[in-house]
Amino acid sequence: MSLRRRLTIATGAALLALTVTGCSGLGRSMVGTLSYETGRELVVTVTSPSVKGCHRLAPSGATRVENNTLVDIQLYRTRDCKGEKPIYVATSMSNTIAPGSLPWRSYNVIH
Repeated sequence: MSLRRRLTIATGAALLALTVTGCSGLGRSMVGTLSYETGRELVVTVTSPSVKGCHRLAPSGATRVENNTLVDIQLYRTRDCKGEKPIYVATSMSNTIAPGSLPWRSYNVIH
């Protein structure tokens, strides 16, 4: 086998290994859509957001959330995913705020 062919095979194998490990590493996302209705009755749909970190919702907050992803989420009334009594929304479920309560302002992924 020639040196050029061996280098090509080795390079291809290295690229394949990087691709396979990259799929399960840093770039993980929620597969599906997360839709929410703002306090101004505007519907926002986010497709496959990252599973890492705290995600802010619209500045006016969300009054209804529909989780059509493959993971569960927690909703918070604060912009930084902190605070008491977060709301748990399982995959393929939705939730609406109670009349007179504050809107949700952020969410994070349960995993």
